[in-house]
Amino acid sequence: MRLKKRLILANAATVIIPLIITVLIALAAFFIFGKFLGSEISFEKYQRESMIKFELIKEANALSRSPELLEDKGFNNYLQETLSEIKGEYVLIKDEHVIHSSKNFSKIDLAKCLEAGKTITRREPVLIGEKSYSVQVIDLTLKEGSRGSLLLLDPVDNFASSFTSLLLIVIISFILTFVLTNITISYQFSRSIIRPLLTLQSAAAEITLGNLNYPIVEEGDQEIQALCRDLELMRIKLKDSVHTQLKYEDNRKMLISSISHDLKTPVTSIKGYVEGILDGIASHPDKVERYLMTIASKAHQMDQMIDDLLLYAKLDLNQIPYNFEKLDIEQYLLLCLHESEPELELKQIKIALHNELDQKRYVSIDRERMKRVFINIFDNSCKYMDKDRGEINVFLRETLTSVIIELRDNGLGINEGDLSRIFDRFYRSDVARSKGSGLGLAIAKQIIEGHKGRVWAVSHGTEGISIMISLSKS
Repeated sequence: MRLKKRLILANAATVIIPLIITVLIALAAFFIFGKFLGSEISFEKYQRESMIKFELIKEANALSRSPELLEDKGFNNYLQETLSEIKGEYVLIKDEHVIHSSKNFSKIDLAKCLEAGKTITRREPVLIGEKSYSVQVIDLTLKEGSRGSLLLLDPVDNFASSFTSLLLIVIISFILTFVLTNITISYQFSRSIIRPLLTLQSAAAEITLGNLNYPIVEEGDQEIQALCRDLELMRIKLKDSVHTQLKYEDNRKMLISSISHDLKTPVTSIKGYVEGILDGIASHPDKVERYLMTIASKAHQMDQMIDDLLLYAKLDLNQIPYNFEKLDIEQYLLLCLHESEPELELKQIKIALHNELDQKRYVSIDRERMKRVFINIFDNSCKYMDKDRGEINVFLRETLTSVIIELRDNGLGINEGDLSRIFDRFYRSDVARSKGSGLGLAIAKQIIEGHKGRVWAVSHGTEGISIMISLSKS
């Protein structure tokens, strides 16, 4: 939910919810008053009785100014009919004698009515029989000059008090529900904002301390979720940046260590042969030429080592892009073998392809990068070849989802315990410690993993080793 929408709903709810609750409480009060207290509460009844009482007060004021209206028959009928609508009574007293009365009242009741009617500030209800009346006394001066009084008795039932109680209940209910609703909604609204902000604050504190593994969870409204998402992306990029920097540092240390270790031997050899030439040890031209050829060979070896180190560092940091193509794997392997065959023949190594596929299979590969994989594997086989007639057999097979390439040689082989380590950088067996940079198979593994593939080795004892490559079908 968007923050703006939540704010609008929260403001609307602070008014609507108290109104709904107040209406429900009012309906319940109507039911209770009508069912258990016997009071009929309605606005129409309240309005009708208020109008009747207002008319009576108006007529009473008119009568006090014009007492002769009392002798008007029409006025008397109107007064009696009006009082009957509210179940009221009236008494006309002349010289302390009752001349006319709508109901028989005892002298005690009349005395109580007269006493109650004289109270100006507060009129107490008078109980007559089982009913309570509110008494209004109007003093009159009749024609003969005699004094008289008109008593208007307005019945007091539970309606007025019930209606007042109902209004009080409604007002109090609305105020209480309005306050409680505001407190609840404000708490929930602030919580939906404050809790994600506290999470962000904790995450920022962890990142400040260097903990980049602290995830930032998306929570709260859409705007806050977007903020959490952006900060999480920032954390991931920062973590990747730090990781890349650490890898740079690790590779830098690795390069320094490897160069100092692996270049020491050829540099020492070059230095020895150069000093031999300068000291005149190689006095014969043929010997000088042999020394120079050795120096050139060692220099080429050094150059190859440096190239391997730089290539591995770039592959490890994913700095070399891949140009994938959908190729027929059989045709591609034949091309690679055809290019490598002349050099292998010079080393007395025979190479052959054995296709066990039922039909053509296509694989997405980078031509040049994958060619480097096969060259490195072939070079590794050549370095550890101890047979007079060397062989490298390439088998092409498939599974349900991938193409399997097996490159098997009949060379020196490798111990079972070393199989899991031959793809590690700078790993070389003790038998041929000085052969190569120790990065050939590590570079091959990096390139194959860049193709989303897998590589592993299978030992055949003293009969050689198989390098297995698995690539997904296209």
